[in-house]
Amino acid sequence: MAQRDFRTRLSKRASKAGLFLPGELTADLVSYYELLSRWNRKINLTALENVDEAIDRLLLEPVAAAKHFPEATASIMDVGSGGGSPAIPMKLAIRSVSLTMVEVKARKSAFLREAVRTLHLDKTTVETSRYEELLARPELHEAFAVLSLRAVRVEVKILHTLQAFVRPGGVLFLFRGPSGPAIPELVPPLRWIATVPLIEALQSRLTVLQKLR
Repeated sequence: MAQRDFRTRLSKRASKAGLFLPGELTADLVSYYELLSRWNRKINLTALENVDEAIDRLLLEPVAAAKHFPEATASIMDVGSGGGSPAIPMKLAIRSVSLTMVEVKARKSAFLREAVRTLHLDKTTVETSRYEELLARPELHEAFAVLSLRAVRVEVKILHTLQAFVRPGGVLFLFRGPSGPAIPELVPPLRWIATVPLIEALQSRLTVLQKLR
């Protein structure tokens, strides 16, 4: 698909989702999608068969989620970053935040680093590691205002581990489809704050958990 056609399609999908995309953000999202498509032909990063669904899930859903960042959010950790969504579109939507992407697979990490370079993402790092291994780094403890998760199994033990990276008062963003994954019964220091709709066409939702102060 030609870039102009894709840009038009992106704008139409954004309008349908009730999102306004400034020109610079539109251009950045198009550049990210083009890079993702090129790399996807070599390594399996994500499913791109249905263009409208890919636009909604990979580009627009994260932009919609970024609108729910707590005020003055300065830092994000994304766990299981894969092909870069939702992390990179959220960063593109609010470039002032710092971003740490955690991805265990080296080839996917290589793509993420190329995306950081191509899209000129400052204050952005890629950790090729399991998130459990990062617990050994004290500088990452309670270092992030937002921790985002998509396609990561949601269990009490996992949430309890991940909250160690979130500062008191910070939040976990859980990206969810129409039927799950179910949120387990929470234990302190986490509490449920809200579940909000993201993209109507996907029936996707964002569940927000807060780490108690």
